[in-house]
Amino acid sequence: MDAVRRLDDFQRRHHWAGRPLGVVYKFADDQGLYLAALIAYYGFFSLFPLLLLLVSALTTLLQNDPALREQVLDSALRNFPVLGHQLQQNIHSFHSNGIALVVGVVGSLYGGLGVAQAIQHALNKVWAVPRHARPNPLHSRVRGFFFIGLLAVGLLATTGLSVLASSTDAFGLWTGLGPRSGAIAAVVLLNAALLILVVRILTRKRVGTRCLLVPAVGAACAWHALQWGGAYYVSHFLKGASATYGVFGVVLGLLTWLYLAALIFVLSVEAAAVGAHRLWPRSLLTPFTDNVSLTHADRLAYWSYATAESFKGFEKISVAFHGTPFTGTHPNDFGSWDEHRGDGPGTGT
Repeated sequence: MDAVRRLDDFQRRHHWAGRPLGVVYKFADDQGLYLAALIAYYGFFSLFPLLLLLVSALTTLLQNDPALREQVLDSALRNFPVLGHQLQQNIHSFHSNGIALVVGVVGSLYGGLGVAQAIQHALNKVWAVPRHARPNPLHSRVRGFFFIGLLAVGLLATTGLSVLASSTDAFGLWTGLGPRSGAIAAVVLLNAALLILVVRILTRKRVGTRCLLVPAVGAACAWHALQWGGAYYVSHFLKGASATYGVFGVVLGLLTWLYLAALIFVLSVEAAAVGAHRLWPRSLLTPFTDNVSLTHADRLAYWSYATAESFKGFEKISVAFHGTPFTGTHPNDFGSWDEHRGDGPGTGT
């Protein structure tokens, strides 16, 4: 126990150790693995038809320039390496059937709204938005349409930058190593900006941009690495596979890829919330036993989890630790964290 106590004291004194631990503990408290699984579940059913529609639109718009069309499609599908080959094989059949196109549009919108709903639920849980303050079903779906449009615009923009980054003669312009590296950096920054916009649009709480900057850039870099990993998986494990094995490989690879992408997203938002609300240092043994001395960050986190579960605006939540009340006058007081930087109402003991 002396070693554990010394380790706990060490991580409390050093921010570089205590802050990551605070992110991990909040991620576990919010059931981050389940939030990521929910996003991946809806993403699995919506990603293929959504990308099929995007590829169909690009093919139609660039039908008079076959070389540029193939270049743009290759760059667009490179963002989704596990599905790219399957999309290229099915795009012609998609164009030939009008009913399939209509069904694909409807199914894509439904699946895309499901992803938006799952992301909104995750964001509101991470930022501890009280249930009564979250958007109603109609309003949340309106936000979902904005989310789908934002993703479409972002994918088109990253596709154009990917063309510049991967081609030696893109749009008639020669691009060397320096411009290619600049284009890759621009893609990373664009993905970071998209993540910030998604959080600000879909969270039913005012979230400052400053607290999102570093986690968003880190998530964008991780997303780029995940794309490379997906390309490696396709080239080394699916290339030359049999039809049956290839189908299972695509399904398993896509599920894994989506789940990892959702984990990156949830972890980045958790890191932003911990930084904005200063939810560190946490007591090292809080997940394992009640025989601990809670830090202020522990009390603040547990208070936020309780107030976030209020279903009505007139519902009052009182939280006590060892008999001493730790109470907010109203669950919406949680929204004042942006001003207090973690100095929430009450201190508790």
